[in-house]
Amino acid sequence: MKKFLWFFLAVIIMALVWYLFVKPSDYTIRFEVRTFPGAINQTIKLWDKTLDAVTPASQEGSLYELKQQLRFNDSVHSYMWKIVPVNDSLSKVIVNVKDEAHSLSNKLQVPFSDTNFEKRSRKTVLDLMENIEDHITKFKVTIVGEEEIPEKYLAYVPVECTQIQKAGGMMENLSFISQFLIENQVALNGPPMIQVTQWSMETDSLKYNFGHPIVRSEKLPIDTEIKYKRIFKKRALKAVYYGNYITSDRAWYALLDHAKKNNIAVENSPVEIFYNNPNMGGDELEWKAEIYMPIKENHE
Repeated sequence: MKKFLWFFLAVIIMALVWYLFVKPSDYTIRFEVRTFPGAINQTIKLWDKTLDAVTPASQEGSLYELKQQLRFNDSVHSYMWKIVPVNDSLSKVIVNVKDEAHSLSNKLQVPFSDTNFEKRSRKTVLDLMENIEDHITKFKVTIVGEEEIPEKYLAYVPVECTQIQKAGGMMENLSFISQFLIENQVALNGPPMIQVTQWSMETDSLKYNFGHPIVRSEKLPIDTEIKYKRIFKKRALKAVYYGNYITSDRAWYALLDHAKKNNIAVENSPVEIFYNNPNMGGDELEWKAEIYMPIKENHE
């Protein structure tokens, strides 16, 4: 009996030591969202810009984990986000919150009272939840499956920017490219498109080629700001996106999730084809884009 009591006491002491001095968070909040992890990841990063962030939200090794530090009056709180995909349309989010200067005090109080720290944490997380819920009503992604990127000859300009600036880069160059092609009587061969040549998910930075597919001709003007290249047919995973083209990259993440769940090796170099002109306005949920994520050649 004494051995059992000593063992029980040792377990209690070890649990207390872990809780007070080892446990990385003071308070944990859990919730579920009916969307895929990439949409949550990007919403957290954009929402972060509206806050008093000491350390902006950054990925901790993958898009499923992010960390940020937010200032509330004289306190700095660390938020550690873990996004767990449940299925194609549901994700679980676990938020570990820590007050860097008052961690021990919080851990002693949290089990016994509803502290100001807990109330602030819940209010902050609720604000994010509302941002996510609002965001996911503004776009729709449908996974089509495996298809081929269509072969095209592209008149384009290279663009380098962040993901959120992608649509802005397109709009800045659309009139210039269109006017150039009209003035030189170049025949178009499809709607505008982009081909991503470099994508860093850690920094949300991009390099892509944006332009119009055209009919190839020996009379095409050279030595201009417009460049030309052939995009060859290639096996890819395809999705259809409806919404503002600013956030069409949400379909990229949906395709990556689909590829991971189905053990399909893909290249992180999406191709987008746009069927609507945003300058014409209208309901953004009717703006259509076809999104392709190339499948690696050695994939079986």
